[in-house]
Amino acid sequence: MTPSLLWRGMLAGLVGAFVAATIALIFAEPSIDAAIAFESARAAHHMAGEDVELVSRATQKTYGLYTAMLVYGAGVGGVFAILFAGMQGRVGRAGPRPLALLLGLAGFVAIGLVPALVYPPNPPAVGLHETVRLRTAACFALIAWSLLAAGLSLFLWQRLAGRLPATDRLLAAGALYALLVALAAWLLPQIDEVPAGFPASLLWRFRLAALAVQGVFWLAMADLFGRSAERLMQGRAA
Repeated sequence: MTPSLLWRGMLAGLVGAFVAATIALIFAEPSIDAAIAFESARAAHHMAGEDVELVSRATQKTYGLYTAMLVYGAGVGGVFAILFAGMQGRVGRAGPRPLALLLGLAGFVAIGLVPALVYPPNPPAVGLHETVRLRTAACFALIAWSLLAAGLSLFLWQRLAGRLPATDRLLAAGALYALLVALAAWLLPQIDEVPAGFPASLLWRFRLAALAVQGVFWLAMADLFGRSAERLMQGRAA
């Protein structure tokens, strides 16, 4: 059954990525354009030369955006299907669709929400060129740690089965995850590089749009995959 789930997961990831890219085009790209205009005005004020544009802005926010999101969606969808296959039947009595939605919620929290709370996504003009590698490495390290913390929390939740009520198990697992993430946030470098005069409302709108894109992707992928997996398993049972 895993190969059938795998291609369904990749297809669900593609659809979710397409929807998320459309949301990004509508809500996030205008903020990026405004941030680029701010950066250009500041560069002109300081008499700095403009960088050569290797890829046009129109290509970046259309073909580039959709290509990157679709590749990301197919990869995440495949991994999502494998995790779903491994957890099926091991999470209480959850059916295929509820399990997929729970897994999607966990993915959004561990990969999208928590890293964004520590290292919020920034539009162009926010951040120094000299710290790009540091910021990228710190963000990916936090995502990896968040996934590890989620795995340890799930392991604790399973180990406490039969010892504590379900609510207490959930609280214990959640507390472990929060503690591990807080420890990582405390150890990782703190980065604050918002330039003077950058509009706070623009930064806020971009960060909200970035979170919305992540949320839409995970919800659409998880729901579509859950419906598909449910029909597959019902057909096999029949």
